[in-house]
Amino acid sequence: MRCGGAGAGARARCVGRLFTSGLVAAWYASNIGVLLLNKFLLLTYGFRYPVFLTACHMSACALLSYAAVAASSSRAAPLRSRGQLARVAVLSAVFCASVVAGNVSLRYLPVSFNQAVGATTPFFTAVLAYAVAARREACATYAALIPVVAGVVIATGGEPSFHLFGFIMCISATTARALKTVLQGILLSSEEEKLNSMDLLRYMAPAAVILLIPATLIMERDVLSMVAMLAREDPSFIWILLCNSSLAYFVNLTNFLVTKHTSPLTLQVLGNAKGAVALYNDVYCNQQQMKIP
Repeated sequence: MRCGGAGAGARARCVGRLFTSGLVAAWYASNIGVLLLNKFLLLTYGFRYPVFLTACHMSACALLSYAAVAASSSRAAPLRSRGQLARVAVLSAVFCASVVAGNVSLRYLPVSFNQAVGATTPFFTAVLAYAVAARREACATYAALIPVVAGVVIATGGEPSFHLFGFIMCISATTARALKTVLQGILLSSEEEKLNSMDLLRYMAPAAVILLIPATLIMERDVLSMVAMLAREDPSFIWILLCNSSLAYFVNLTNFLVTKHTSPLTLQVLGNAKGAVALYNDVYCNQQQMKIP
């Protein structure tokens, strides 16, 4: 993308687009890195504890956010009101609900069908953005989302492993992800509620950890003994877990930054595209492993 020879306004817009593209690329790269490390933990150690892993991610986000504030010369923005605190708490609760509901749905539905339903997240984001924030999209945007929903409806009727409760949990997780995106968009852009991305993550992450700990103890009761056993057998497991959790900080930070510089709906559309990029990288990595003698 060339910016030379243009007026000051055009150059500023061009620089803005380049900056946003860089944020999206950083979000994709960090997200794919976390996905690959998650898969490595699953295939190498048989580590099947997604709620605990998310709690580790949020713990790292909280610690690194506070460390970044302590290391910088700028002062962190305080929460301005009880209402703002309540909105951050709701954002944390919605995020945790999406994680828990998504993992419950995977107990009843195949991953492929789960991902197909998840592809409707942009539709729910557009609807909730209008309902919660009165944000309208172009008619063509709404029309473009209808075929995606129609495809899921057709797939639902033909899914041999369909389970009603699992489907309800899957839709709940999808709706919660959409609502989280809308809420974080409000907190990042509203003049009354505005927080920068790092401050929002710093306030949201500890609240999410508080909610995820009991969810972990209920849904994944043997996780602590499993972590202790794997750490004794292979100490590198702990380092991989720490690396995975630290990388999740950049995933969440860039997620907030992309939301701020685009829109909640754009974030979810980019998220669907990210899934395709992640799948390509996954296949490529598997092919490279097969070539190693």
